[in-house]
Amino acid sequence: MMPTAIEFFKLLPKTNCKDCGQPTCLAFAMLLANQKAKMDDCPHVSRESKDAMESTTAPPVRTVAVGNVNMGGETVLHRHERRFINPTAYAVTISDRCDIPERIDAVKKLSFERVGTVFDVDMVSVRCDSGDAGVFIKAVNAVMGSWDRPFILECGAGILKEVIKEAAHRRPLLYCAVHENAGEMIAIAKDNSCPLVLRDTDMERLADLAAAAAAAGVNDIVLDTGSANLKECIERHTVVRRSAIRKRFKQFGYPLMNRVGSGEYAVAMAVMSTMKYGSLVIFDDLKNYEALPLFTLRQNIYTDPQVPIQVKQGLYPIGEPDGHSPIFFTTNFSLTYFTVRADIEKSKIPVWLQIVDTEGLSVLTAYSAGKFSAEHVAESLNASGVLTRSDGIVVIPGLVARMSAKLHELLGRDVIIGTTESRDIPKFLRELK
Repeated sequence: MMPTAIEFFKLLPKTNCKDCGQPTCLAFAMLLANQKAKMDDCPHVSRESKDAMESTTAPPVRTVAVGNVNMGGETVLHRHERRFINPTAYAVTISDRCDIPERIDAVKKLSFERVGTVFDVDMVSVRCDSGDAGVFIKAVNAVMGSWDRPFILECGAGILKEVIKEAAHRRPLLYCAVHENAGEMIAIAKDNSCPLVLRDTDMERLADLAAAAAAAGVNDIVLDTGSANLKECIERHTVVRRSAIRKRFKQFGYPLMNRVGSGEYAVAMAVMSTMKYGSLVIFDDLKNYEALPLFTLRQNIYTDPQVPIQVKQGLYPIGEPDGHSPIFFTTNFSLTYFTVRADIEKSKIPVWLQIVDTEGLSVLTAYSAGKFSAEHVAESLNASGVLTRSDGIVVIPGLVARMSAKLHELLGRDVIIGTTESRDIPKFLRELK
């Protein structure tokens, strides 16, 4: 758990010097407790206090990087307590028996865009199904030649000793060490500075494996509890994560993963893992109609519940608007923006779309909070220069029609009331034209 403000306060000099920018040391301690300041902001704090706080505030779940993908780093059990940090990574398997270029191409096509974010498969897992070191090395080299993202190597220790010579510079995730080959796999991971998966269905033995790996100098560890169904996934993941965060049990302070196979039940397992502490899910195969809802779920789970998703305030031309095109405006809540934009695009009519900064609130919420007033809208329209670029009619969202008279007064031009529902915009624009 994050230290309290009082625990931070005890480590501060208590001089109330204001050099940190706060009126008192207690006020600064409250910012530290809420992760809105860092200890280095106090120029007078002792080295001993810094060292003590670093060990106390380190995330109870270690952050493990595989290429540009970070896993773990979590500090809470429940999203509403603060937020989850590093989104679950999804990997798709590539067998050394398959057509590598064709398979890589299929994986790359699992790409979607939603509310301004592009979803892709994060990793591939190259699996040795042939049992032949030469075949596997050839497959790994083919993958490295056409895949510039992180990848996983799935094979036994004997073959891994051969292939790691070719792949160590890419620092792949090694899958996996079990009780029988733990010594060899840990040695390979240490010698090549690669992250390592430890797998066991028994939680005590898994903790022992983690302790052995850490003692050997391997700290970048991912834990696989070997969950075969939804019940085991939620039970084992909860035990491991609760032990790490609530009890600071170091052997369980690592990211968790699942190998789920393919098909409907595999997606259900991935959903459970995404919601309950999984940092990595490896699929045998993943279809586009399975990937999109899964990626959407992940986006929702790993956004900050206290900070709405926002787009930047500004003027967004849709189509090729000219000096007579209508001017729409709405809030900078991402879902509102992308919904309105998509419906304007459906009309095939060029429009100037002004986005007003409402701190990520939707239309009615922002209006009720006083963040979407006629004055605020007029200020945004004037700042973007759209009123000088177009003499077109200004269209006000139907939900806030009551501000139309005031906006007309402030702008000195015609303002008409638009639709209350975004889906009606295409028909509205066609009739307007």
